[in-house]
Amino acid sequence: MKSGYEFDGISNPKTARTVLGIDVGGTKTACIEGTMDGRILQRIEMRTRATEPFSETFPEIVGNLKLLMSAACLEGRSIAAMSVSIGGPLKIGEGVLIDPPHLPGWHGVALKAQLRQAFPEIPVYVEHDGNAGALAEFHFGVGRGRRDLQHLIFLTFGTGIGAGFIVNGRILRGASDTAGEIGHWRLAEDGPLAFGKRGCWESFASGAGLIHLAAQMFPARWRQDTPIRELVEAMLTDDREAMEVAAVAGHWMGRGLALLIDALNPQVIVFGSLGVVLGERVLGPARRVIAEEALPQAAAACELLPSALGSSIGDIASLMAAITEQEPAGE
Repeated sequence: MKSGYEFDGISNPKTARTVLGIDVGGTKTACIEGTMDGRILQRIEMRTRATEPFSETFPEIVGNLKLLMSAACLEGRSIAAMSVSIGGPLKIGEGVLIDPPHLPGWHGVALKAQLRQAFPEIPVYVEHDGNAGALAEFHFGVGRGRRDLQHLIFLTFGTGIGAGFIVNGRILRGASDTAGEIGHWRLAEDGPLAFGKRGCWESFASGAGLIHLAAQMFPARWRQDTPIRELVEAMLTDDREAMEVAAVAGHWMGRGLALLIDALNPQVIVFGSLGVVLGERVLGPARRVIAEEALPQAAAACELLPSALGSSIGDIASLMAAITEQEPAGE
């Protein structure tokens, strides 16, 4: 793994130069301090408040980062870089958010510039959360110790759904940094509405999509504003109606995955967030669809796995923009 920094004493975090990570999701944001080998030393979590203006949220993020820096300083550590994992579309190198659908209050924000202004002494790196998750799994998760692994897809599967592609051992960002924006793919002519496009992948198989489906299938029980946690908890108890929702979501997940498998021929597809929590409740129906629709030789070569990093995937992904900042991208 290549890095832009030489880190002293990494086996002893108390003397290391470390990374500050920011994991921005649609519902929560975590500020992290971690090491170059992916160990989390401390974290602070806050609500994202995605619909509010960025200018109202940013001071809390800065305050949390300063708390982490102060605690690190007391332990004898110094911060070498700041690293962000956030949903797109965005301009990765510039760190400018274009119009991420789950952060409506953050559209057009020059996030990298804002962070550099707040912390002028620290270099800042930004990565798409799908890419960051793929890099985290490739280096520290399912890819750890697998020298044969060259082709990996990571699916965020949280509030929204996006992907990161490792192709021939390199991250694939594309010509305009939008490789992996699969949530808007239309899988059906009818279905819930997301991305302004009825029947798109995200409307069927994401946190928001599960709620859309549940409200559509069982309107007397669930509404569009039902918290995703309530529906997921019902699924985890194998509630009959909730499992019907999971089965439909899994079916459409499989439709999308079959297209990815045929197009990119990955060795493994890794699922973050809800994929870890729900497991075979969604992946089981997806496997059945893949068996029916994907090219047999491509399907046979591909494993579907929950994140090996489990609930730590977002935290570790938040560090990856800095950890891999000199890695060449397959563009």
